[in-house]
Amino acid sequence: MLTINFLSIKNDASPLTHIEEDVTMREEFLERASQLLFKAKNVHVSGDLFYQEPYVTGNFHVTADLVVPSSRSLKPVEYHQDFTFTENYSLDQPTKAEAAEEMDPIVKVEDNQIDLQTAIEDNILLNIPETILTDEEEKEDLYPKGSNWEVVSEQSFEEGKKNQINPAFAKLKDLFADQDDNGDNKE
Repeated sequence: MLTINFLSIKNDASPLTHIEEDVTMREEFLERASQLLFKAKNVHVSGDLFYQEPYVTGNFHVTADLVVPSSRSLKPVEYHQDFTFTENYSLDQPTKAEAAEEMDPIVKVEDNQIDLQTAIEDNILLNIPETILTDEEEKEDLYPKGSNWEVVSEQSFEEGKKNQINPAFAKLKDLFADQDDNGDNKE
């Protein structure tokens, strides 16, 4: 588990504390994230932490190789992540005003330890795209289907709605089947 001592950053004479670590994902994280993430490997974090009253602020860069489910078929998709995030750490619980004032999250530190492991794991999940497809799904625009059902694109759905006749009006049309287009009786 990757933790950093809050007071050691606060009391350090140098302005920045640099970290460069390979991170092993915890089993409990993989269980918690099992619906969003099948595998995470080659997770690496680099970043700098500094103290600016009353917070220790960390700016981090994370890379990871993931296997995630396709948003269409749930088939495994390899995905490389490369993102940054910033968090503020405080020994005291931030007030609502402090939390609203800060642009970056403020995390209360427990037992003087900054839990960077959880921050990395949470941000890995937050940075998985909403739509992720297998190469085949992307190239061939494939959608899942089964017995009497299929998933269609929003564009196909809208086109189908335009061409669909309202059943109530279709019945009315049958009532006037014996009239021509001008409204005159054909007889």
